[in-house]
Amino acid sequence: MNALSKEDYKQFDYIVVGAGFLGTTLAELISRILDRKVLVIDKRPHIGGNCYSEIDPVTDVECHVYGSHIFHTKSKEVWGYIRRFSAFNHYRHKVLTCFQDRVYPMPINLETINKFYNICLKPAEIENFLKKETGREGIRNPQNFEEKAISLVGRRLYEAFIKGYTVKQWGTSPVNLPAAILNRIPVRTNYNDGYFDDPYQGIPIKGYTAIFKEMLQNENITVQTNTDFFDIRSDLNPDALILYSGPIDRFFNFKYGVLGWRTVEFEKQSLPDMADFQGTAVMNYADEDIPYTRAHEFKHYHPERKPLKGTTIYREFSKGVSKADDPYYPINTVEDKKMLARYLELAEAEKHVLFGGRLGTYSYLDMDQTIKSALRIFEMKIKNR
Repeated sequence: MNALSKEDYKQFDYIVVGAGFLGTTLAELISRILDRKVLVIDKRPHIGGNCYSEIDPVTDVECHVYGSHIFHTKSKEVWGYIRRFSAFNHYRHKVLTCFQDRVYPMPINLETINKFYNICLKPAEIENFLKKETGREGIRNPQNFEEKAISLVGRRLYEAFIKGYTVKQWGTSPVNLPAAILNRIPVRTNYNDGYFDDPYQGIPIKGYTAIFKEMLQNENITVQTNTDFFDIRSDLNPDALILYSGPIDRFFNFKYGVLGWRTVEFEKQSLPDMADFQGTAVMNYADEDIPYTRAHEFKHYHPERKPLKGTTIYREFSKGVSKADDPYYPINTVEDKKMLARYLELAEAEKHVLFGGRLGTYSYLDMDQTIKSALRIFEMKIKNR
């Protein structure tokens, strides 16, 4: 759409900053339930945030431009809400990891352990086996990521499958990372190789961008991409409620410093003459000397689609964040937490701004958690405002 004028901006009582799942869900609820006009802005040239998907014109494969996104949730409420806008296929996510030119299931399960040690343990034997492995280190009260990992699986499994990947992902020694990061990674004592245990899982049949288009189709919603909130802030209705899902430190002009973030870059390779590159949607690379953390092959997310021309690969590289980069993952060191507490005090004092989403709360949120938080923000802070 054409750029809005300063007078146009004044007409909106609700301003959504960021067209990812947080902002889009809030815009959809306000426009439909309250029947109010909403302006949605995003500095990127597209809607969908990091969930944006697009068709590779060379292979016809729908690619998740910012890395793989698999929708999964335990929440019946969230599952019911998102399916208002799209049907989902029955994809179940499985991840493999390559270490020293051998491929293993990830997360670590009974097959991973048996293959790595060249043994044949039964599920009933795994607990004692891991106790012996972890007991060699004598770690009873882990204080950091490395100690936590070793206390769960022992040093050999840690150094094979976790350490190198973690160094690449976070750009620092695992001893400098909080133990809580490991809470997202299960360790299984059976042959269950599914990455998620959630009862509701799948990939939207028409892709992620189609979901966002459907959610934003209400005539009460105006969408403006290629628009930086901080460039138009002074033009907005001063009484408008701003629903902000950008980085919280950026909102306050980095008053207390820059929070620790990691971001990712992708190397795209279109292979029109290759039917299948790696045989799975995601292959991790645990060796530290391989520069990328994983490779995504997106055609595997849509087995229901007709045969395509070839395949498309995205290799993922992790890196640190400058003020100009789009942050992805909060590092959450002790210093980060102290800095965040100060930013949250400033956020609480903002009368016309609500903060949410992964960036706005400096939290590692999955898609379903982001949607659920948006539903709660609407019910508790917007609906009866």
